[in-house]
Amino acid sequence: MKVKVVTRILEANDRIAEENRKRFDEAGVYVVNLMGAPGAGKTSLLEQTIKKLKPLLRLGVIEGDIVGSDDAERISALNVPVVQINTGGACHLDANMISEVLDDMPLRDLDLLIIENVGNLVCPAEFRVGEDMKMMVLSVAEGHDKPLKYPLMFRESSALVLNKVDLLPYMNTDINKMRNDSLALNPKLKIFEVSCTSGAGIDQWAQWLNGLRS
Repeated sequence: MKVKVVTRILEANDRIAEENRKRFDEAGVYVVNLMGAPGAGKTSLLEQTIKKLKPLLRLGVIEGDIVGSDDAERISALNVPVVQINTGGACHLDANMISEVLDDMPLRDLDLLIIENVGNLVCPAEFRVGEDMKMMVLSVAEGHDKPLKYPLMFRESSALVLNKVDLLPYMNTDINKMRNDSLALNPKLKIFEVSCTSGAGIDQWAQWLNGLRS
């Protein structure tokens, strides 16, 4: 019975995700679903990405959190359209949550919409929201065991940002194992090594993201 219930939930979600996708396509906006654990640096990466791409693209952001609006306030300070979704306990955003806020986002005035999902390495990968692409952020501080512990997230993502590489000299993280295990799960995964603190790798990441629109 539980499997049937979960299947029905995912099927219903996928139908709404397709409706969202049609709206995005009609508006001509490319949509990225940005996922990662709490503390991976999703919002910091988003801030650096906006600073790099704002002169080139019209950007918008949907922020997902269980409670609070701190991340949305950080993004709003960069003068881009942002909408906050508080799930009230749910560990991920779903297609219906996104659908309910789309009227508050000027889709036709955007080139790129980034959805920052709730911090979690499991549930967000299971729920489509109408995105063109799933991407994930993994901090080197989380350890090199994460790809094999949470394989679905890596299989579902098209790009992986290994963040906080400036901390590597102070940690026992084997970034080569992290990279190799990720590619073993998903050979097509595009991997970037960045530091939002030092700025290392941010230009390459932003350039690649900008190229998705062409």
